Amino acid sequence: MNNNVYGIDLGTVNFKIFCKSTGKILKEKNTIAIIGKDQIYAFGDRAYAMYEKAPESIQVTFPVISGVIADFDFLQEVIFEYLEEKMKGKIRGAEFIVAVPTDITDVEKRAFFEVFAKSKTRPKNVLLCEKPIADAVGLGIDVNEPTGVMVVNMGGDTTEISVISLGGLVLSELLHFGGNRIDEAIIGHIRKEFNLVIGQKTAMTLKENIGSGLPGRTESMVIVGRDVVSGLPVEMEISADVVYAAMKSNLESICTSIKMILEKTPPELAKDIIHSGIYITGGGSKIYNLDKLFESITNIKVNTCDDPEESAVRGLVKIVSDSKYKRLPFTIKNNLLK
Repeated sequence: MNNNVYGIDLGTVNFKIFCKSTGKILKEKNTIAIIGKDQIYAFGDRAYAMYEKAPESIQVTFPVISGVIADFDFLQEVIFEYLEEKMKGKIRGAEFIVAVPTDITDVEKRAFFEVFAKSKTRPKNVLLCEKPIADAVGLGIDVNEPTGVMVVNMGGDTTEISVISLGGLVLSELLHFGGNRIDEAIIGHIRKEFNLVIGQKTAMTLKENIGSGLPGRTESMVIVGRDVVSGLPVEMEISADVVYAAMKSNLESICTSIKMILEKTPPELAKDIIHSGIYITGGGSKIYNLDKLFESITNIKVNTCDDPEESAVRGLVKIVSDSKYKRLPFTIKNNLLK
């Protein structure tokens, strides 16, 4: 069996690569720093460290926006430079399986395919797989069974809510907001309440450290921002209740969408979901008490997992390694999705 296989999940915030031969997951920030519009200065974690700190001569960008590829050429160059650096030349003739979001166009799916199919490494094969299905397989669920499974994946720019049965998507909704929108809500709320301007990295740190899906958390955190009135940098202590108030509206929108999908779910599949519970994955699912919030809204137990950002990329390699999943991935030929 071929071990030269890579599972790829090109997320908005991070790209994750699972190498079958080593069994290791490589994770790096999906960020590029550019000089002069066409020269890559840095990428990955090093480029992300420059975000919100770079001079005008260096542009820091994210090549994947709202779940789709926004900068094809730079993304392709960075992914293969990273792979060559980490894999020491073991990528020529490799097989790639790439997670793609649901509810995107055939043209957008083709872009994910061509990043690898049209690379200089001449891959042996390039396959695509719907991300919710890869998530479910990565969570250890046998998606081929006639059993309904609900997966909620909270990413950086998108939240994907899906019901899966018999290896296919019965219902799926791609919401165009995720962790980044929550960060922006925190920025806006703190400016409105305290006349304090903070950056997106600070907002993300607040969300990760003292954010919560439910009220009542007691921690606080000291941050530095710019006072709107004086224009000077100041320190301020922000409580968990303030962060919750900022996040509440966006989390309620996700809850509403989950309820709408459940209302559309056929009764027999809904019965399965009640028994097995709702599975939450993606970086956004690590928000404290988010599972308890969803449970309180749906009255259905919510299953969390370790390393939720990595569930899709783990599932991808399982899909190409196990013959029982051979009908799940697809490829692109003759300008049509197959």
